[in-house]
Amino acid sequence: MSIHVAARNDDVYDRLESSVRSYCRDYPRSFAKASGSTLFTEEGDEYLDLLAGCGALNYGHNHPRLKEELMAYVMADGLAMGLDLHSQAKSRFLEAFERCVLAPRSLDYRVQFCGPTGANAIEAAIKLARKATGRRNVLAFTNGFHGCSLGALSLTANGHHRAASRSLLDGVVRVPFDGYLGKGVDTALYIEKLLRDPSGGVDPPAAIVMEVVQGEGGLNEAGKEWAASISRLADEVGAVLIVDEIQTGCGRTGTFFAFERIGIRPGIVTLAKSLSGFGLPLAAVLVRPDLDVWKPGEHNGTFRGNCHAFITAAAALETFWKDDALTKRIARSSAFLASELEKIAGRKGARVRGVGMMIGLDFGSSEVAAAVKRKCFDNRLVVENCGPSDEVLKLLPPLNILESDLKRAVSIISDAVDAV
Repeated sequence: MSIHVAARNDDVYDRLESSVRSYCRDYPRSFAKASGSTLFTEEGDEYLDLLAGCGALNYGHNHPRLKEELMAYVMADGLAMGLDLHSQAKSRFLEAFERCVLAPRSLDYRVQFCGPTGANAIEAAIKLARKATGRRNVLAFTNGFHGCSLGALSLTANGHHRAASRSLLDGVVRVPFDGYLGKGVDTALYIEKLLRDPSGGVDPPAAIVMEVVQGEGGLNEAGKEWAASISRLADEVGAVLIVDEIQTGCGRTGTFFAFERIGIRPGIVTLAKSLSGFGLPLAAVLVRPDLDVWKPGEHNGTFRGNCHAFITAAAALETFWKDDALTKRIARSSAFLASELEKIAGRKGARVRGVGMMIGLDFGSSEVAAAVKRKCFDNRLVVENCGPSDEVLKLLPPLNILESDLKRAVSIISDAVDAV
């Protein structure tokens, strides 16, 4: 069966697509196909992809096993969209998630399906924490990013994203993330003082929302002791600890959840991006059973039953998380990447930031980082920038990237840095 695709018309984007589009401005090519770690333009040019759908393609583009299972399911007229009806696809995913993720980690969570995006998951998590505690106030961190719908945006720190909606963003107190005030300042002590002081001016929170590694905020990693202090404080003041694993989850930092690495147990966890394993929209909220106080239908979303995503998600879990093979592979790849980036950083006075396969170079200059990214793209490597001023070159390779591709990417980055 052939697929007809209309001839490209570059003018169509300027005429018809909103000016809010962004990635296409940094990567001005039209892509037609993708496989593994490679993007192919309409002309057939190849680009090595270390953006991976901004972390939504942890297993690369069009993984053969996932593609095969999805195509078989579609050809058999499997249910495509099921709201929250019981379905073969959903039960398969839930059973795979319990078997491959929850049980091996002795985690006791119920799974709530909301809308299909990470922001939907965050909205549901905040709403549930407020309902469960009877409180309204939420603590969020400097440099945090949780989405651009209003509830999620109230938690997001970046002024660029908040600007158009500032008058509608309330109910959140911003507190400093680990290291925000320098290495010598334990911001957890400041937060504890603020919450325990009756004149601190901060109402008892319904939730404390954090990323273990801040993706868009600059690849800032929470220290183990600091995160433990925040987790303990949440319990002591009766707040729900919500950990946003939307970008860090599904193995991005080396373990399935980033919070595993630092030994905490959140009350609520949000997942999206690579949960489907194939780039299909799927988000979930993991809820400790005592916090599951929803009434039927109290929170919903039309596309919370994306059965195609359930199929690929289950296949991804059964392929990559049935044992520790992928975890070991990530450890090898991330060690190589960190070592090579340290060599590059030393030549440019930059710093390596991040952990696992969520890593980058902090140049301390948005101009330098932007120039390096452009040079990389000129040499057919797709990477992005992050941080308060986009001063960090951010790498999100597929977790199963070939060693040869990873070496080629490092070589391109090295040449780009030397050329700037």
